[in-house]
Amino acid sequence: MGFTNPVNTLLDGFGVEKDGRGNAKASTDIGGYRTNVDKVFAAGDVRRGQSLVVWAIREGRQAAREVDAFLMGSSLLPR
Repeated sequence: MGFTNPVNTLLDGFGVEKDGRGNAKASTDIGGYRTNVDKVFAAGDVRRGQSLVVWAIREGRQAAREVDAFLMGSSLLPR
């Protein structure tokens, strides 16, 4: 999403809750990266806002694992 907040029409279109800074609200706990909307996950700049690319990459990998576990019931992807 770069240097600006996520496109509001995207989050509003899905009905995703936003935090105080206008980013998608999603926890990073185990089973995390889920938003308040069933089957909608958020990570990287959309969740934490402007940040280093390494954080976005890390969150992308962790979110991919959580999505895999959600869809398959478990995941062999590294955390």
